[in-house]
Parts: sequence; structure tokens; C-alpha cells
Amino acid sequence: MLEVTKKLVELLDLVPIGDDHFQGDSEDLGFPNVFGGQVLGQALMAASRTVQGRLCHSLHAYFLRPGNHSMPIDYEVQRVRDGGSFSVRRVIARQDGKEILTGSMSFQVEEAGFEHQLSMPSAPAPDTLRSEEEWGHILSDTLGDKVPERMRANLKRERPIEIRPVDPVNPLKPEKRPPHKQSWFRAQGPLPDDPVLHRCLLTYASDFQFLGTSLNPHGVTFMSKNLQVASLDHAIWFHRDFRMDEWLLYDKDSPSASGGRGFNRGNFFNQDGVLVASTTQEALIRQR
Repeated sequence: MLEVTKKLVELLDLVPIGDDHFQGDSEDLGFPNVFGGQVLGQALMAASRTVQGRLCHSLHAYFLRPGNHSMPIDYEVQRVRDGGSFSVRRVIARQDGKEILTGSMSFQVEEAGFEHQLSMPSAPAPDTLRSEEEWGHILSDTLGDKVPERMRANLKRERPIEIRPVDPVNPLKPEKRPPHKQSWFRAQGPLPDDPVLHRCLLTYASDFQFLGTSLNPHGVTFMSKNLQVASLDHAIWFHRDFRMDEWLLYDKDSPSASGGRGFNRGNFFNQDGVLVASTTQEALIRQR
């Protein structure tokens, strides 16, 4: 496991601070606020610590306030129900006594049942694509002083989750495109055989390059002037087992944008074409 990946695994390894209460550190990814995927991944880890013999199959969360990446985050888990097959947990994330995220997670015992799935869409193989980190170096070197120093550092930063975008958008010169994006994802280096950790890592990664899908048709990006963007909610469904240290295709689309909000959907497929997880997110995409 690479050092940068080890740090991410440690970030998700929360510290117990009381009955069903946990605390996690925050990381600075160069964004103004805490990365939403970090809070989601830690919230799922907190809930998973209170469930035995069952894995999460769905997560629904709302982002309530921006998080401060210079402060730790406290997670309170409420045991809503433990049934014969399912367990439900509610999680509240707080900083400085204020709620920044609330969510519910459902866990299920392993069982067999009906099977069907959508076919995997076509996409270039990951070994034919440049990584997001490589594109960051190219952009930073090409644009030079046109990009602030902090942003250049963010473009070049080493990433625990390797992302290889298909047909990436130039963030400073975006063109109007169909509301569809694809990227290959995997963790940098081998991971332990812990299905809870793999689910929490996918949850963390699922917030990368998601919101921007709803920006594609409008020819704008995070770096566009007079644009306010923020994730409002996030949902994940885990369908089948997977490994985050193996390539997963994240296929995303945005069926609608209206009222200052963009709606996004995503599916994760492994390289054998198996659908392993699905996501949705509504985001604020407001032009000031």
C-alpha cells in the first residue's frame, strides 16, 4: 500500500469517544471546505462499527453545512432498528457542536435472490488513459502563472484514489458537452480483505467528478467565475462485492438541471462488466 493510500485508510479509521460516538480527522485537499466524500466515508465507517455480520447495502445523506478541514469531526450513531435481516443506523456528523451531515444507512445479512443488471457501457480501457494526476501536471505546467499557486499545488497533489478520466474537460476552457462523464477509479496499491473498508473507500471516491456531470451541458466548471457549487445530498446502493484496489468504471449522467440544482446519477462496474454500486446526487449549481 502506498503511503498516500495508507493515510486515507487511517483517515477512515475512526477513534471511539464514547458509546456509539466516534471522531475522525479531516484532510485538506485544496478545496475551500472539507471534501464531502470524506464525511460520507467516515459516517459509513462509524455506522458500520455498530453492526455485526451485516454489510451496508444503501446510504442516504444530506450535507447541512460546509465542513472545516482544520478541525476533527464527531460522529454520533443512533441504532434505529435491528431486525431479522436488516439493521438501520442514523448518523449525525458535527463540528463545533453544529451538524454538518445527517444520514441513514441500511445493513443486510448476506442472502441469495433474483439477479439482473444493466449492461456495462463501452469505455476505453484504463491503461489507454492518463491519470487525473498526470493531467494536473500538464495543466499546471501549461497554464503557469495563470493558475494561483495553491491551485497548482492541488492539481499536482498525489492521490490515494487513482482516477483516469475519459475525455477530460479543460477546467479553464470548458466546452458545452452532453451530460455524461466516465472515469476509471482504483485505490493506489493493494488493500486488506475488509469489505467494510472497500465500501467506505468507494463512498469516499464516489463524490469525485460527480457534481460536474450536471455542468457539462452549460460549458462551465468549478473554476468558472460567478459560479456557486455545492453537494446537497448523496445516496449509494451497494449491489455486489468488489475491490477498490481493482479498476472500477464510474459511468455518470445528469438527467436534469433546474431551479439552481443539478441532478446526477452514476453506476460503478468492474472490468468484468459486473454492476457493483449505484449513486445519485443533487447539487447546487448557482450562477451568481
